[in-house]
Amino acid sequence: MKLENKKWPLEKFLNVRKDVLATWKTGNSPNLDLAVSLEYLKQVPPHKNFSKKLIEAKEKRLTLVQPRAGVALVDEHLELLLHLQNAGADFLPTTIDSYTRQNRYEEAELGIEFSKKEARSFLNGFPAVNHGVLECQRVLESVDLPLQARHGTPDARLLAEIIHAAGWMSNEGGAISYNIPYAKNISLRDSIFYWQYCDRLVGYYEDQGISINREPFGPLTGTLVPPSIGIAIGIIEALLAAEQGVKNITVGYGQCGNIIQDVAALRMLEELTEEYMKRFGYDDVIITTVFHQWMGGFPADEDQALGLISIASAVAALAGTTKLITKTPLESIGIPTKEANASGIKASKFVVSLLQEQFYPNSKALLTEEKQIALEVNSLMDFVLKVGNNDLVLGVIKSFEQGILDIPFAPSKYNANKVLPARDLDGCIRILEFGNLGFSEEIKKFHQKKLALRAKKEKREVSFQMCVDDIYAVSSGRLIGNNNLNIKKEGIIK
Repeated sequence: MKLENKKWPLEKFLNVRKDVLATWKTGNSPNLDLAVSLEYLKQVPPHKNFSKKLIEAKEKRLTLVQPRAGVALVDEHLELLLHLQNAGADFLPTTIDSYTRQNRYEEAELGIEFSKKEARSFLNGFPAVNHGVLECQRVLESVDLPLQARHGTPDARLLAEIIHAAGWMSNEGGAISYNIPYAKNISLRDSIFYWQYCDRLVGYYEDQGISINREPFGPLTGTLVPPSIGIAIGIIEALLAAEQGVKNITVGYGQCGNIIQDVAALRMLEELTEEYMKRFGYDDVIITTVFHQWMGGFPADEDQALGLISIASAVAALAGTTKLITKTPLESIGIPTKEANASGIKASKFVVSLLQEQFYPNSKALLTEEKQIALEVNSLMDFVLKVGNNDLVLGVIKSFEQGILDIPFAPSKYNANKVLPARDLDGCIRILEFGNLGFSEEIKKFHQKKLALRAKKEKREVSFQMCVDDIYAVSSGRLIGNNNLNIKKEGIIK
């Protein structure tokens, strides 16, 4: 299988599509005829079109709010989505269950049967493949907002076919972001091939006049990911999607905690992605941004959790982010109730509404951080393109093989896992151990200096313990983990 960053000819796409539809069971779906799907998509009303709503928000500089949510059965899922719609969500999600994410549809079917029998969800999401196109269409037709599938699937080809045929006009994920942080044994060669298919499907609809949004998953592992690594991977996945014909792309970033660094990262995320789009000739691609509220350990106390949610909402609004993915006050406990999810939406909406006319002012610290992030992202991209001889697909594969791209704490055996992050004195995420990350010596010295200053103030060595302390800090009410602080196990500071 030859892999390269070239748009698939229609004949290749259609041939692979036959194998996709023939190999897998399609649940309750009818024959997935592209002409039938296209006609259905043409009837989707404008207010349920994800791309159109994002473009309007970008033009008006609005920050729109979207939760995460999904349960096993259609009627219960609809009840959940309608509750979130009434709570003020601007977009609706459908979080897909873990069995579907691993293409284990028979086990997903068992989860559906148990859920029916016990009258509660036995799955941690919505098994869209098993429910099929008609039931997914029923979900879309029962709500008044655009729908997106959110999942974590290395091979989402059949899932993408079903959700788009059902009128869901956004799909989250990518070959890197839905593989390296989510799976252990799936190669990048395979996941790139799978997601080229997903993007070519969107490109096919785009060629027929139907715009479908694609959203790479920005937070990656969600644990102390340095902004430049997340942004570079977002840019790469956006470029891979654009090559297959995708025209509406939302690049993402997960809250790191330092407000200046987060605002700088969100600005650079949009600016640099647009720069690389133009550099590679994708002049007609619309780029929007999404900010994910804290993806690490949450405080167990509900009021403290709402405080963390509100800080993220303020950052999103002040940075001019197009979309905000919300969390709930029950995040540390388990799958939240619909009431808790609504609470997170309302708190987030209130903050972004209050700050709608405000913008984070330029300052020396902000501009310095923006410059540093841009320097690092460009360094990573230069290394990737160099080892791939300017082919992005080959560059990605070789970069992960060599550790030039390396995501902290990822489970994949195709990830070097030699990069370790830690916070500096201001709480900005820096890099403690670089492995073979594609950084210049100048960049490395910057990080080393920042961490040395912290170590000096805390009177300890620059070590792995910093990283450990920082991982647990936020759930205990601190941004910077200090091993000299007396912190109770339950997360309450003495």
